[in-house]
Amino acid sequence: MSYKIITDSCANLTDAQIEEYGVEIMSLKYRMGEKDYDSYIKDEKTDFSVVYENLRNKEKITTSLASREDCDKVIKPVLESGEDALVLSFSSGLSGTYQNVRLAAEDYSEMFPDRKIIVVDTLCASMGQGLLVHYAVKLKKEGKSMEEVAEWVESNKLSIVHKFTIDDLFFLKRGGRISATSAVMGAALGIKPMLHMADDGKLYVVSKVRGRKAAIEGLADSLENNAIDIKNQDAVYIVHGDCEADAKTLADIVKKRYGVKNFVINCLDPVIVSHSGPGTLAIFYLGKER
Repeated sequence: MSYKIITDSCANLTDAQIEEYGVEIMSLKYRMGEKDYDSYIKDEKTDFSVVYENLRNKEKITTSLASREDCDKVIKPVLESGEDALVLSFSSGLSGTYQNVRLAAEDYSEMFPDRKIIVVDTLCASMGQGLLVHYAVKLKKEGKSMEEVAEWVESNKLSIVHKFTIDDLFFLKRGGRISATSAVMGAALGIKPMLHMADDGKLYVVSKVRGRKAAIEGLADSLENNAIDIKNQDAVYIVHGDCEADAKTLADIVKKRYGVKNFVINCLDPVIVSHSGPGTLAIFYLGKER
């Protein structure tokens, strides 16, 4: 039976990947001033320059999860067309999107009794989620059934390593992750937190380093004893908060140190970067543990 893979805009897939993979994207929303915006609009090139400018000015941008209306716009037409649906959702540890999609799926099962819909909580975010979508699409192209792909995703999602650093402690302070005092002292000392996505799908600070250069090196160091056959992985994914030069520096280090050949580099979407801030830098790959 034909099926469609669906994910949401927090997967941070590039425009080229979305077109190549043929996946459908549910857009999470963000609010600037008095207006709501979609993080992704089909067939429109993404441009978040205004978002980053506002964030650098410390303007508050609020975000919202995927609603039932968003599900109806993307998932329902797939089922109506006669295809089944495999939905790979943003981590339930960071958003209520998965719960909303799962509830919608229960209704769709009654509305379309001849169709199948599987919803997976990826416990991933950003291009970690995107990397998981990549492997799901690859398996589909190899002829795997929707159930087989869903089973692989469930079995391997905790092998998607998310390592990242935040450049501006203001955003951790505003999100309540550190105190105002720690933010001020950390900024004065050039402290850069190193974070990761744990098995529960939530983000945790795991260490701190002095200076941006050390932070970038720290991201590269994470592959040393954890990456699985790194030379032969399809690609290492890197996402940045409007700091493409740092992303390319990180890619160069990883290429020289580990012999990685392929990279996918993209800019963070507004929903995620509104919580982490400009200058965020992250790397994703298959690893022994998160």
